[in-house]
Amino acid sequence: MLLVVDVGNTNIVFGIFNGEELVHDWRMNSDKSKSSDEYGMFFLEVLNHANIKPAEISDVIVSSVVPNIMYTLENTIFKYFNKQPLIVGAGIKTGLNIRYDNPKEVGADRIVNAVSVVQRYGGPAIIIDIGTAITFCVIDKHENYCGGMIVPGIGISSEALFTRTSKLPKVEILKPQEIVGKNTVSSMQSGLYYGFSSMIDGIVDHICQDLKLSSKDVHIIATGGFASLLVGDSRHDIIIERDLTLDGLRRIFELNR
Repeated sequence: MLLVVDVGNTNIVFGIFNGEELVHDWRMNSDKSKSSDEYGMFFLEVLNHANIKPAEISDVIVSSVVPNIMYTLENTIFKYFNKQPLIVGAGIKTGLNIRYDNPKEVGADRIVNAVSVVQRYGGPAIIIDIGTAITFCVIDKHENYCGGMIVPGIGISSEALFTRTSKLPKVEILKPQEIVGKNTVSSMQSGLYYGFSSMIDGIVDHICQDLKLSSKDVHIIATGGFASLLVGDSRHDIIIERDLTLDGLRRIFELNR
C-alpha cells in the first residue's frame, strides 16, 4: 500500500492507496511544535483503527508547503515505517511543462493538483484550491502549466476582521439565509460568503477571457476545505474533487517509481 501525505498550512491530509483505489484518508492539524513521536503515534493510531499494519505500507510520498514540519515528518516516516519518503520538489518527475518564470517557486500542492487534472481531464483547465489561501492554476489547451493567482483565503479574511477591528466578532463561515444582513454576524457572513464566491466566479471569467474560451470549453476543478461551500452556487460548471491532491500524489509516485 502507498501512503500519501499532503502538508498544508492548516491541515495535514494523508491517505492510503491500494493500487489506484483510495481506501482511507484522514486529516490532522498542521502543528510545527509536534515531535516526530507525536506524529508517529497519530499515524499508528489511525492505521490501527483501519486495521492496517505499518509493515503493509510499501512506499510513502509527501508534498509540503510548510518547510518547518518536513524534518520532523521525514523522521517520523523513517522511524515508524522504515521508509525514505519520496518528496515532491526539484528534480522529481511530474510530466508537466511548467511555464513559470522560476518553476521552483511553484508550490508543491499546485504541482500535485495540476498533475492529477492533466492526466484525468487534460487541458484547458482551471484548478481552484480553496484552503488557507485560494490558488488558481491555469492549464492551457496544450496541457502546459501556465501559472495562476494566489488570494488570501476566506478563513484568513474572517480572522483578520476579528483581530484587526475593535467591535467585530469571530463568526462561523457559512452561507447566510439572505444576502442583506440584518445584524453584525449575518452581515459578516454574507460579506464573506458572497464576496468570495463572487470573486471566484469573476476570476474564472477573467481567465477564460485570457484563454479566449467560453467557460463551457474549460475544465474547472475545485478542491480544498471550503470548495463545497464557495462554488456550490457558481454560475460556472465547476467539478468538486475532494481528493484531488491525494490522487495527484499517487500519480507522481507512479511516474517516479
